[in-house]
Amino acid sequence: MNELDVLRVFCGPDGRHGNALGVVRDGRAYPDEASRQALAAELGFSETVFVDDPERGVVDIYTPGLRLPFAGHPLVGTAWLLDLEVVNPPAGEVWARNDGEFTWITARAEWAPPRRLQQYASAAEVDALPAPPPGEGWLYAWAWEDEAAGRVRARAFPRRDDGITEDEATGAAALLLTAELGRALNITQGRGSQILTAPGPEATIEVGGRVRFAPPPPQGFTR
Repeated sequence: MNELDVLRVFCGPDGRHGNALGVVRDGRAYPDEASRQALAAELGFSETVFVDDPERGVVDIYTPGLRLPFAGHPLVGTAWLLDLEVVNPPAGEVWARNDGEFTWITARAEWAPPRRLQQYASAAEVDALPAPPPGEGWLYAWAWEDEAAGRVRARAFPRRDDGITEDEATGAAALLLTAELGRALNITQGRGSQILTAPGPEATIEVGGRVRFAPPPPQGFTR
């Protein structure tokens, strides 16, 4: 039996929603890229994390179809689960902290995979988009709900052939949007997930949210 935790990251204020994440605590059970990619595809979560060194926070991140050097919700979730102050994905060292009900990571926008950030005129227009909208490439659709307060409505569409039609909560895209707008944001994404961001010193950005345990893992795994 392998140890797998399933989390929901960037939950709403009521503790609901959030993006599903699988965390394999002992990466040695999946020693190569092929076995890790196969498990990520089998689980079907937006991302699955393999922990290679829990003391140093060394992690490896996979979508159902590819390996990522950086991703927001996997790092927030893993930092919360393992109570880490530093997480080390391939992109670089990411500092983490807990602040009440929120877990935060500090990262750089250039670490985030490219996304198209498309602004719409209203939150209603974002809500009305089909899933996925026509077109190609990773789309982060957003609109101001309250510009003065920094409140944003967003939805995310990978538009790639891996079974993820809409990404419920996307920390990397929130990071990019914060860098573009140059201000702190309170983002409601997907069905009701919440992502908080804040620009930091030396071109860093903090991304934070709530993490909760999800229902039990699939058969063949233990928590």
